[in-house]
Amino acid sequence: MTQSPWHHLTPEEAVSQLGSSPAGLSAAEAAQRLTANGPNQLTEPPRINPLWILLGQFKSLIVWILIGAGILSGFLGNLTDSVAILTIVVLNAAIGFYQEFQAEQSIAALKKLTAPLAKVRRDGQVASLPAVQLVVGDILVLEAGDLVAADARLLEAASLKCIESPLTGESEAVQKQPGKMEHDQVPLGDRENMVFSGTSVAAGTAVAVVVATAGNTELGQIAGLITEAGAEQDTPLQKKLDAVGRILVWAALGVVVLIFVLGLLRGSAFLELFMTSVSLAVAAVPEGLPAVVTVALSLGVSRMARRRALVRRLAAVETLGSTSVICTDKTGTLTVGAMTARSLYVAGQSYPLSDDALEPSEPLRELSTVLLGCNNARLTPNVVGDPTEVALLRAGIKAGGDLDRLHRELPKRHEIPFDSDRKRSTVIRQMPNQQLRAFINGAPDSLLERCSQLYTATGIQPLSDADRQQILGQITAMAEQALRVLGSAYRDLEAPLPDGFTAEAVEQNLVFVGLTGMYDPPRPEAKAAIATCHAAGIRVVMITGDHPHTAAAIAKELGIGAGETAITGLDLDQMTDEVLSQRAAEIAVYARVTAAHKLRIVRALKANDAVVAMTGDGVNDAPAIKGADIGIAMGIAGTEVTKQAADMIITDDNFSTIVAAVEEGRGIYHNIRKTLEFLLAGNTGELLLMTVAVALGFPAPLLPIHLLWINLVTDGLPALCLAADPIDPDVMKRRPRLRSEKFTDGGFLRRMLLTGVLTAAVSFAAFLYTLSISTVEVARAAAFTVLVYAELLRSFGVRSETKPIWQLDFFSNRNLVVVVALSFALQLWSQHNSILGGFLKTPPMPWLDGLVLFGLGTVPLLVLETIKALRPAQYSNLRTSGTGSE
Repeated sequence: MTQSPWHHLTPEEAVSQLGSSPAGLSAAEAAQRLTANGPNQLTEPPRINPLWILLGQFKSLIVWILIGAGILSGFLGNLTDSVAILTIVVLNAAIGFYQEFQAEQSIAALKKLTAPLAKVRRDGQVASLPAVQLVVGDILVLEAGDLVAADARLLEAASLKCIESPLTGESEAVQKQPGKMEHDQVPLGDRENMVFSGTSVAAGTAVAVVVATAGNTELGQIAGLITEAGAEQDTPLQKKLDAVGRILVWAALGVVVLIFVLGLLRGSAFLELFMTSVSLAVAAVPEGLPAVVTVALSLGVSRMARRRALVRRLAAVETLGSTSVICTDKTGTLTVGAMTARSLYVAGQSYPLSDDALEPSEPLRELSTVLLGCNNARLTPNVVGDPTEVALLRAGIKAGGDLDRLHRELPKRHEIPFDSDRKRSTVIRQMPNQQLRAFINGAPDSLLERCSQLYTATGIQPLSDADRQQILGQITAMAEQALRVLGSAYRDLEAPLPDGFTAEAVEQNLVFVGLTGMYDPPRPEAKAAIATCHAAGIRVVMITGDHPHTAAAIAKELGIGAGETAITGLDLDQMTDEVLSQRAAEIAVYARVTAAHKLRIVRALKANDAVVAMTGDGVNDAPAIKGADIGIAMGIAGTEVTKQAADMIITDDNFSTIVAAVEEGRGIYHNIRKTLEFLLAGNTGELLLMTVAVALGFPAPLLPIHLLWINLVTDGLPALCLAADPIDPDVMKRRPRLRSEKFTDGGFLRRMLLTGVLTAAVSFAAFLYTLSISTVEVARAAAFTVLVYAELLRSFGVRSETKPIWQLDFFSNRNLVVVVALSFALQLWSQHNSILGGFLKTPPMPWLDGLVLFGLGTVPLLVLETIKALRPAQYSNLRTSGTGSE
């Protein structure tokens, strides 16, 4: 059925169109509607199946290359090789599964129930029902502290104020009234006669008729946007590793085909050629890489958990390290999410407010009496009341007021509630001399018009034009600081008034007392965190549903942007997606935006090759969080919908924790990159050694067990230590990486090839010389030993792309020192122990020969470190500005 928007109907028309009545639905009618339309709950995302988490560990191409190599080795009878390779795959999957399953379990523990009960009129009686049983046409009964369980049209309202920040991002409570609105097209935040699912009642009471439940509510439509934001995409790290995997596949196939063809041309036996080809394929694949990546990310997850960040997916940690833009909500993320008085003005003097109480004075006590006297908030362990009144209450106490004493000595006699027409509220109290006094707080402009006298430090005096101009100037100055300004006044009354205690009779001939400037203050740690982001080359973009002036002022205070005005949702509606994509790189502050706008902004930034992180706590942030490369939800203030959409949850709602996560991510990327270089350079040396030897007609210098030992033990164990290398202190002084940047850039490939050539050369030299004076078994042992020594020593040099080994703290990675020492011991033991020597097929070797081979193994490290010291810029591709890599 088509009807006008609910806010454009009168209460009577709304009730009629919904087939309801002021007495509510009958139980039978409600049951029929519940059966027809379903329960009042959003579709729950399916619980994460542990089986899918496990299968997700096998998505990488490199993992499938390893599985293929393991199965093939088994078919060829190399059971040791097959078991070793497949064991690595299983262990890698187990580590990844454990980390991600634990994260999902932690998130399940964070879940909170929202609006579990609702007060409803059924059959003329008010009853509390589970919120899921609400149906369209039900009559809701609301009071302060209630969570609204469905979208509803107000029928009655008394001093009703609602907190709609989960939907709109505005921290201030919104005044509500049941009257019909003249325009049918009204922004969500301005629909004064509607209340919405997921919001809460700050003050007052109301009766409303339910117009939408479940997925048809505004909250439900945002949930639909989350689905539209798209399924999870591979992270930059996953894409880069898959690209490396594809390169390895083609490289291995190319070398295998080349060797196979050359062997056939020389008349080699088919089975021998096949075994050699399998050995080469094993040499091309870094078996330790998946485990190294998983361990590096797992260590990052553990460190982040200790720093109050819960990561749902391992790869999300690295994605944070790639982040070039952080889009953040204002309310509750950059700000504390609650109104706070910042400045008082009384008797011609301004008083800035801080956490400490002000020095007592008579003017401050006079102002505090009005702030506390016209106030319904209460400072209990859980503060109850309108956020504005709570801020005024705290300001009054800091100014020297005593709430308990005021209630005891100045009892309340009457109240005239706030309404949007007067923009004032009044409380009448009885003074100790039995006279009645009206205390009034409200919009300063209209309040000043009703004042005829002025409170000063020397007493009451007539309010002159000059006084008015001075007060108006102070109001303007406060407003320019993005403060919400309220005025305070009082009037002594004669009892009874001829016209009774009406607003018109009471609120005139007032004594103007002072002003209070309030705002939602920035979090103390946010400014420093944003400065750190800027130093790291990361743009911070504020996206909020709040007023443009407020957003711009908070952005300026925090150092976001260059002080430009905020772009509003109406401005965005005038832009095409192409225009927005072009301008997105220049805009730092967006205000008065909806959930759909936020998603558009994120997509526009991603279209410019930015890696985008989106943070927030409200339901209106969830679609953009889902659509970003990395979605970050707040664990305390965050809604359940937002947490489900996020990749990471900040359990302390601290913006600086996000910056720590970025640092962690950058360190992890740098560690994975140098570990990958270490592994691939080693594999390159193995491939070159095997390829050159076989192409020249020599026997294979290395057996499959040698290659597997090198890849899993000699390279794999140091690689795990490199993955846990301490984070470079300068990592946050570098520019972020572009989304399109490759793992294997020019500097990476130069170092990898040079290292591979040097390692292959010394090993081949040892093989040729030993083959000329001894058996092929001894020659293979010599080549194997030199290669092992060269790889172990090289693990120390690969720790830095720019600093030679003698400029590094040798013991800053003690695990690496221990692993290399143990690996050296194993290699020596294999040359003098028949059991290990038999397993590795290495015959006994004299100690002097071993020492000579060790000296040969130091050559690659010495050459590489000398080049690094003499030509660091040419050796490394690291940049500290622009868009360089880590």
